[in-house]
Amino acid sequence: MRAGDSDRQAVADQLKTALDEGRLDLDEYDERLQKTYAAKTFRDLDTLVTDLPGPVPEQRSRVEPFQPPAAPQQAPGVGEVRRAGGPPFLGPYSGVVAVCFIIWGLSCLGSGHFVYPWPLWMLIPLILGGWGGRGKRRR
Repeated sequence: MRAGDSDRQAVADQLKTALDEGRLDLDEYDERLQKTYAAKTFRDLDTLVTDLPGPVPEQRSRVEPFQPPAAPQQAPGVGEVRRAGGPPFLGPYSGVVAVCFIIWGLSCLGSGHFVYPWPLWMLIPLILGGWGGRGKRRR
């Protein structure tokens, strides 16, 4: 049977819905849309949408807010105590600062005179990071 303009528009709407749902990419959508408007019969139109599922009913397609997964529970006494809201890099960074002070101290001993204490500049992130979340602790 010969397809009418309203039939072509219905298939075009179904293709648009499939594009919106992510079932088709833009290139495939354009290609199928061109074939839709060039179709002469219902058979031509059916071949364009047979591999697509029907639309999801509205009552099942509601959007729900994202719930992040719960943090894994640890046994009491396991894990470190750290400030809530404190940057997570401060623990490892303090180790880097300690190594830099050791290098500075060895260079002072090796040269035989006092060298500018450059590792002091590396303390700035530790000091500023220590001000955030003061007094709040969590396990």
